[in-house]
Amino acid sequence: MVTKQDYYEVLQISREADETEIKSAYRKLALKYHPDVNPGDKEAEEKFKEVAEAYEVLSDADKRQMYDRYGHDGLNGGGAGGFGGGFGGFGDIFDIFFNGAAQGRGRSAVQRGADMRYDLEVTLEEAYKGVEKTARIQRIETCETCSGNGAAPGTKPTTCTTCSGQGQIRHTQNTILGTFATMSPCTRCGGSGRIVQTPCVTCNGQGRLRKAREFTINVRPGVDDGMRFQYPGEGESGALGGPPGDLYVFFHVKKHPQFERQGQELFTEAPISFTQAALGDEITVATVGGEQGTIVVPEGTQTGTTFRMRGFGMPDVHGRGSKGDLHVSVKVDVPTRLSDEEKKLLRQLAVLRSERPLHEQKSIFDRVKEAVKEAVAPSHED
Repeated sequence: MVTKQDYYEVLQISREADETEIKSAYRKLALKYHPDVNPGDKEAEEKFKEVAEAYEVLSDADKRQMYDRYGHDGLNGGGAGGFGGGFGGFGDIFDIFFNGAAQGRGRSAVQRGADMRYDLEVTLEEAYKGVEKTARIQRIETCETCSGNGAAPGTKPTTCTTCSGQGQIRHTQNTILGTFATMSPCTRCGGSGRIVQTPCVTCNGQGRLRKAREFTINVRPGVDDGMRFQYPGEGESGALGGPPGDLYVFFHVKKHPQFERQGQELFTEAPISFTQAALGDEITVATVGGEQGTIVVPEGTQTGTTFRMRGFGMPDVHGRGSKGDLHVSVKVDVPTRLSDEEKKLLRQLAVLRSERPLHEQKSIFDRVKEAVKEAVAPSHED
């Protein structure tokens, strides 16, 4: 399934970015992907078009507001997209300003379906490799029995004679200021402009009903916590044959007990013995992708020293092929139990390094006692 990427993600900015940030992000990315800079690179050319499209929308206050409310569909002119869910379309706007002067536009106009949100939790390993997840979603769909018209098979809705199919009744009122016209929903048809004489038994004449559907979500390699992807047309069904809404999938990446993530960079710790730290060694490090990487620990390495394993971090969610790095911080593991032989060897090492083990060092009280004894000792001088 092809999805259209979120414009804020295209420009790599937050949804709270101001005009200056939007312009700065656009200039930076436009320069990076400009065809003159990347001659013959079709991928860069497509990316440049995406960046230009995103900037065109987000730099325009009205378009940005519409996009923030309805996503990509809000820019396509269909249903709630194009001119806001608070109005049925241009006709309703004319109705508000001209008291129903826009004739021929009733409440029976088709309505776009509602957008839906689905929250999906994935592990760090799944986010690294990419995976397909099956989600079970409850959504309103067009009734298959009546094809959405609400009438039983073999019948069809009739036009409401009270409002002539407009779904609204025009009322005029004479006042000292002149004649005023107002519009109100038709009470007979409920504003739909249609009368269903024999309702469909499957949907009870509603034309739509709630169903559970299984939906396959493609988790891209490199997806990060909080990212959102739009699946056009996978939301709820529209009323009276209107277009469906969109499905927005929000990703939540679970915390990992071993790895910490910052963007494409990964961080972990690796224990080493004090002999490895002192003499140096080559150690094996597990990675989130399941591979085994190695780092060379030079002699004299201290706790907290960090080594970089290039290319073992998270992949680029936009599919550009690059990966982040894995940063490995070593931690010297001091043994809590030693054999007699090990203690003997360490004492020999301490002697060689002119160090005095703790058990051979005199306490402050012993040193004070010795000083007092020397001070009061009788003199042997003549």
